[in-house]
Amino acid sequence: MVTMVQCTIDGIAVAVPEGTSILAAARSVGIAIPSLCYWEGLNEIGACRVCMVEIEGIQKLVAACNNHVRDGMVVYTNSPRVRNARRTNVELILSQHNCDCPYCVRSGNCELQKLANDLGISHLDYHKELPHSRWNRNFPLIRDASKCIKCMRCVQVCDKVQSLNIWDVCNTGSRTTVDVSGGRTIEQADCALCGQCITHCPVGALMARDDTQRAFAALNDPDKITVVQVAPAVRVAWGEAMGLDASEATAGRLVAALRRMGFDYIFDTNFSADLTIMEEGSEFLQRLQNRGDDRSPMFTSCCPGWVRFLKSQYPDMVDQLSSAKSPQQMFGAVAKSYFADKLGVDPNRIFCLSIMPCMAKKQEADLPTMNDAGAGQDVDLSLTVREITRMIRAEHIDVAALTDEPFDSPLGTGSGAGVIFGATGGVMEAALRSAYYLVTGENPQPDAFRSVRGLDGWKEAEFDIAGNTLRVAVVSGLGNTRKLIRALRRGQVQYDFVEVMACPGGCAGGGGQPIHAAQELAGVRGQRLYGLDAVSSLRFSHENPEVQALYRDYLGTPLGEKAHHLLHTDHHGWEMPPKMVR
Repeated sequence: MVTMVQCTIDGIAVAVPEGTSILAAARSVGIAIPSLCYWEGLNEIGACRVCMVEIEGIQKLVAACNNHVRDGMVVYTNSPRVRNARRTNVELILSQHNCDCPYCVRSGNCELQKLANDLGISHLDYHKELPHSRWNRNFPLIRDASKCIKCMRCVQVCDKVQSLNIWDVCNTGSRTTVDVSGGRTIEQADCALCGQCITHCPVGALMARDDTQRAFAALNDPDKITVVQVAPAVRVAWGEAMGLDASEATAGRLVAALRRMGFDYIFDTNFSADLTIMEEGSEFLQRLQNRGDDRSPMFTSCCPGWVRFLKSQYPDMVDQLSSAKSPQQMFGAVAKSYFADKLGVDPNRIFCLSIMPCMAKKQEADLPTMNDAGAGQDVDLSLTVREITRMIRAEHIDVAALTDEPFDSPLGTGSGAGVIFGATGGVMEAALRSAYYLVTGENPQPDAFRSVRGLDGWKEAEFDIAGNTLRVAVVSGLGNTRKLIRALRRGQVQYDFVEVMACPGGCAGGGGQPIHAAQELAGVRGQRLYGLDAVSSLRFSHENPEVQALYRDYLGTPLGEKAHHLLHTDHHGWEMPPKMVR
C-alpha cells in the first residue's frame, strides 16, 4: 500500500507518495523549479544548487532534487531568499563559463542561457575565469572545457547507462572540471562515440564535430554530384528543431527542403536498410546451417557505436559480428558503383553524404575499410540531424511552406521493415520477416515478431520457423549490452541472433538527434516509426522492387562475389585502443 504525504508548496496543498522529491512534488502541481544538473533517475546529486528552495523551520536552503517531502512540510520555491541564492549561484556558474553564445551550437537551446535570461541576468559582478584544455577538433566528439558547468551529467550517463567510464572529475577547488578519465586523450580512450554525453549535456561543452561547411562546399562545387541519404530515424525527429509537429515533419517535406538546398539526388537509407536485411539475413541463415557445435550467436553490425564497443571491450568476440556493412555504408558503396554506372559518370565525381541520428557514423565513414567502390571513401561525409537543421536554417528555408516531394530513384524506395531499423528491435524484426520468407518461401504476418518491440533494455524471444526454434535477444544501451555479454560468456543464456544498439531506445534516441532539456524521446520517436511501418504498402525487405532490380541487374545474389565485395567488411581491418576484458 502506498503511503501518501501531505505538504504545502507555494500555498498549494500537495499529496504525493512517500519518497517523492520536493522537485517532483512541485512539478506534479504545475510548479516549475529550475535546475541544471538534474536528470530524473540519472543525476540527482544537487551539484548546481539552482533548485534550492526554502522550507519553514529549516534555516538553510535545500536542494529540491534530492530532498524528499515530509508530512506537514511547507515549501517556498521562489521566496526572496531563494531568488537571491538562485541568481547568485547562476552568476557564479557564468563566471566560469564561456558566454560566447552567438557561435555556440547550443545557442537558443541551452539550459544555462535560458535560466540566465529567466533570472534577468544582464551583467556579472564576478571576475571571469575560464578553464581551457587542448582538444583534437578533428575527432568526431569535441569537448570545450571553457563551457563545462560541472553538472556531472556526462559522467553519470557514461558510467551508469553506457558502462564505459570515459569521463571523470579532475583537479580540485575552483579548478575542478571534467575530462577524459585516466589521464588519457579522447583518441586513446575506448569511447564508443554513442554521443549520449552530448545529448545529456545542458550546455555546449560537448558537441559533435561540425561538418556543415564541408557539406556547403560540396553543394557549391559544380564538379560534384551531390547524393544524400536520409536515415530511418531522421524522419521522426528532424522537425523538432524546426518548430513542426509530428504530422507536419514528414520525410517528403525534408526531401523538399534538401532539394531547395541544391542536392542533386535525394535517396532513402530505408533502401539500403532493406539491402542490409538481404545480406545479413542470408548470412544468418548460412551461419545457422554451417555452425556445427558452435552455439555462439551472430551479432548485428549496423550500429558503429556497438562495433567500437565490442572491439575495445571484448575483441575475442569480433568474429561473431555479421560481416554486413551498415545501411549507411552499403548505400555509399552502391551509390559510387551501381548508381554511377546508371548515370554514366565517373564515380569520383559523386559526393556521397548521409543524414544520420548518430555521431559514430562520422567515424564509420572515415574507416580505412569503407572504400570498396574504388572512388575514395564510399560515404564522404556524415551529418547529424542537428547539423542538417542548422543548414536548413542557414539557407532561410521556410519548411512550413513546403509540400511533400518524393525521394529519387533507383535508391529511394524503402519498406516498412527498413523504417523500423530506427527503433530498438527493428533490425531483428525486419530480419525475421525476411528470414521466414527465405526459409519457407512464404511471407509471415508482418507483425508476427512484434514481441521484440519496446524500450526494455534487454529483451528475449523465441520463434518457430519451419519447425526450427530461434532464440533471439534485443539489447539497447551499452550498459545493458555488457550485462548480456557477461551472461553469454558465463553460459547463463544462449541465443542464435542478437541485435545490439549502442543508444538506449536505438537510433531514435541516437547521439545525433535533436536535444531537449532533460528529456528522453526515443520511445515517442520509435512509436512513430512503427506507425509508418503499419501504414506502409511494402512491409518486407525482400519485396523492395529497387533492391530486387539491384540484385538482378548488378549484384547477382545475396552473399555473391560482387555483393560480398561491396556490401561486407572486415571488422579486423582497423583498431580500437587496447582494453582489458571486463
